[in-house]
Amino acid sequence: QLQASGGGLVQPGGSLRLSCVASGNIRSIGRMAWYRQAPGSQRELVASIHSGRDPNYADSVRDRFAISRDIAKNTVYLQMGGLKPEDTAVYYCNMRLLFSTDYDTYWGQGTHVTVSS
Repeated sequence: QLQASGGGLVQPGGSLRLSCVASGNIRSIGRMAWYRQAPGSQRELVASIHSGRDPNYADSVRDRFAISRDIAKNTVYLQMGGLKPEDTAVYYCNMRLLFSTDYDTYWGQGTHVTVSS
């Protein structure tokens, strides 16, 4: 129910914008986040956003990445700038969604980001 897009190949110093849209009969959206997993590494939190709270960022991306959301469109974005080769990873979106009585956690399928010259 989550569809991520926007990944690709970019040169160091470049920018990309990831998008992730949730579909279905959604009653409410809670926390929205982006994670990433590099080859041979564990999945790590990149950024998260929640109503009424300041966005949260991993130290490695702070001041380079910006997370935002459009609740009306059920969409979360990740604007990435100043990209470095170490940002190369599969990026996954993550949302807490309410369809009936309880919030559940959902993951997108992942979008590949490769930073290379």
